[in-house]
Amino acid sequence: MKEEKEIRLMVVDDNESLVGMLKDYFEDHKKISIVKEAYNGLDAVKVIEDNKDNFDVLLLDLIMPKKDGIYVLEELKKKGIKKPVIIGTSFNADETICRVSKFNPKHFILKPFDMNDLENKILDAVNFVPSKDSKINVYHNNLEISVTKLLHGLGVPSHIKGYQYIREGVILMYEKPDIVGAITKELYPEIANRFDTTVSRVERAIRHAIEVSWNRGDIDLMEEIFGHSVDYDRAKPTNSEFIVTVSDKLRLEFNNSIKNS
Repeated sequence: MKEEKEIRLMVVDDNESLVGMLKDYFEDHKKISIVKEAYNGLDAVKVIEDNKDNFDVLLLDLIMPKKDGIYVLEELKKKGIKKPVIIGTSFNADETICRVSKFNPKHFILKPFDMNDLENKILDAVNFVPSKDSKINVYHNNLEISVTKLLHGLGVPSHIKGYQYIREGVILMYEKPDIVGAITKELYPEIANRFDTTVSRVERAIRHAIEVSWNRGDIDLMEEIFGHSVDYDRAKPTNSEFIVTVSDKLRLEFNNSIKNS
């Protein structure tokens, strides 16, 4: 007898090719299965209402025909249907994120999806407890997307492990700046613990990701962030320099935008 999957996922997205790709990817997954799908907001509400006990997590696109993702969220709230929601989006407009965050989604994830990242968010979603303070959700969700877009611009490939470790490290450094002097003693162990790996593997994967990105990233963005302290032809930033500098960049720009919103 086939073992029942632990997490049942419903996907709502008008991109049929993307939905098909997700179904193929999770077909043999040990813990996640896609059990329902819809391709516009109007159909999604009906499918959700008819199957509210038959799925555990909702992956929801924002921009769709007939009715959009915000309509779906509004209808679920009216009907008292509470499910962990992961929002898929291809942009990070502050106004939209603030509006959507009032519905307490578990995560925002930037398209195109990094499958490992999506897996982690789905697995995490079942343990989600909504915050009473929507501003905290706006803060964390917008921070995640800002880090993702910045790393993409710097040329860090999203399919390698070092990408996930760097992103987690930047967010940790942003939220706990006091660990700046304890990268190896505190930051690496925390990342290793979250990804169930070793400190040495975290260090190596981050170093490899930086090496790969150094020949792929947007030169203007790299110069803006790292300034002239780095000779692109000879020296790459160390792991610590990379994480701390990117974190500082986000702190200067992102924190101001949150305060002024």
